[in-house]
Amino acid sequence: SPGFIDLQVNGGGGFLFNDNPTAETIAQIATAHRRYGTTHILPTVITDHQQVLPQAVDAAIAAKSQNACLGIHIEGPHISIARRGTHSAAFVRPMDEQTMAHVRRLRNHDIPVMITIAPEATTPEQISQLANMGAVVSIGHSDASADETRAAIAAGVRCATHLFNAMSPMLNRAPGVTGAVINSDIAAGVIVDGIHVADEMVALAMRARPKPDCMFIVSDSMPTVGGPDQFSLYGMDIKLDANCLVNTEGSLAGAHITQAQGVYRLHNIIGLNRTDALRAAITIPAHVIGLPHLTDIRNRPIGDLIQLGDDLSFVGYLAP
Repeated sequence: SPGFIDLQVNGGGGFLFNDNPTAETIAQIATAHRRYGTTHILPTVITDHQQVLPQAVDAAIAAKSQNACLGIHIEGPHISIARRGTHSAAFVRPMDEQTMAHVRRLRNHDIPVMITIAPEATTPEQISQLANMGAVVSIGHSDASADETRAAIAAGVRCATHLFNAMSPMLNRAPGVTGAVINSDIAAGVIVDGIHVADEMVALAMRARPKPDCMFIVSDSMPTVGGPDQFSLYGMDIKLDANCLVNTEGSLAGAHITQAQGVYRLHNIIGLNRTDALRAAITIPAHVIGLPHLTDIRNRPIGDLIQLGDDLSFVGYLAP
């Protein structure tokens, strides 16, 4: 198979992109994930001091020549305080011209961009501007209603960030972001570690989507993947405990899972057939980020091709 594609990678190998947003950090994170069959990542910068985002933009441009780096995922700071999760409230703010300029600069360099926003922190006009630039606008960390979510989709949102997590839930008379996304035909990433979302809910969402190939998996991984069992985020120590990362506020602080583990769980625990499980980790994310050639094994470097067991367990690469 082609290697796995991960559109939400905060860190790996002991490195956190936010801590030192450079091309070298991206390379270190990509190397850590490559050990587990993920050949292409979208390094993710989360809500932080205002100077962090321009540094991350510079890093993504400098890393353009790196085969493993697909572009950049800007997750925040234009999100909902109520659904910020582990993101620091001190840095959450409405969409501004600085961020628009950063996305424009990235797109002028032909860098793929995913940007996670909440409708509460953006206007429909801003969403349309981002979409018209060619950015993949993703709804996440949002407490929006179903109507507000549908309006954002009409304006240009075409993806959802870690479905179920950090978004208004699906209730009987209030579908929220979760229900509106599930009933839409936009793509949605989901974390399948069994901690962020119950396996039954992942299965329900995958069956409920109105068309195939809407759901893909992300790791939302942190420096503990291929690295030490703790790291610092916003000055707080985050420790790995029973495969769970939680900050001092009690919020989940990213995930400790690889795409290989996610594919294995999709097939063996959630019950997807092998083709659909692989599509969720390769084909769908490749199309979401606009790089469909990554789904083909023809004319690919042999070092990007992986071997899997009959149960979809990761065996290794065809070549070192």
